[in-house]
Amino acid sequence: MKNPYEILGVKPDASQDQVRSAYRGLARKLHPDLNPGDKTSEERFKEVSAAYDLLGDAEKRARFDRGEIDASGAERPPQPHFYRDFAEGAAGGPHPYASDAGFADMADADDLLAELFGRGAGGRASGRGGAQFRMRGGDLRGRLALEFLEAINGTTKRLTLPDGSTVDVTVPPGTRDGQVLRLRGKGGAGIGGGPPGDLLVEVEVGEHRHFTRKGDDIHFDLPISLPEAVLGGRVQVPTPAGTVALTVPKGSNTGTVLRLKGRGVRRPDGSHGDAYATLRVVLPDRPDPALEEFVTGWDAGKAHNPRSGMEG
Repeated sequence: MKNPYEILGVKPDASQDQVRSAYRGLARKLHPDLNPGDKTSEERFKEVSAAYDLLGDAEKRARFDRGEIDASGAERPPQPHFYRDFAEGAAGGPHPYASDAGFADMADADDLLAELFGRGAGGRASGRGGAQFRMRGGDLRGRLALEFLEAINGTTKRLTLPDGSTVDVTVPPGTRDGQVLRLRGKGGAGIGGGPPGDLLVEVEVGEHRHFTRKGDDIHFDLPISLPEAVLGGRVQVPTPAGTVALTVPKGSNTGTVLRLKGRGVRRPDGSHGDAYATLRVVLPDRPDPALEEFVTGWDAGKAHNPRSGMEG
């Protein structure tokens, strides 16, 4: 996956204003409305929008820089932790395990315990009651099954935790299968006044009987009648966000793909992908004598060979 800084053409130490300026310049240049039919510009615009969604948000950018999320905004699997990853120093003070050494976790046992329990110089315990051991609570993991349209349009689902308590999970529009949602502070309780961990919820998105998702676009087959294929006309078309009207051109064949601009998946920046309807010409279930009589006398139709070119 491409680095979002490279996509926007900025350095990792660029200011938020520089990131915003770079995005606006590229968006104006690559916007689909200014490049109709240019698939390369369209895909590039999607990349730029996704990169800005990540870097344009200061919190997301910081998490990406720390390696907590990847370039798509998805949670990275938690790495193995040492004690220093969980222990916290006094408010406003340095991290008790901060060090330029590459083997800080291999410190002398006495020094380690002194740091862990807050002992000051001379081996005396600091703070009221002696030891002040604080540890962040562990992260909890869970799974959340969603229907296809719930993931596309967004929803709120109630999840039951192992201890029997419940938590409401807000699912943002456009959530992907396998995406991990982080609920801060909903994990295991901290120790000694330490903060609670987080709840990491992995999303499982079910399939839809009509719609298929490809990136931020929606694809589906659209049955049309013979008169609609021959004469064209306006037809009502279902999309994940509701029914819309679509114009079928005259002489449309099975396999013709029509684009419904902006009717796809909502992106984090508020823009949308597109929906693509693949036409399927469908004849009546029961034989129609009038249609049979017409086709029997339709000489031009008999002369037409749709399999021309397949020989050999």
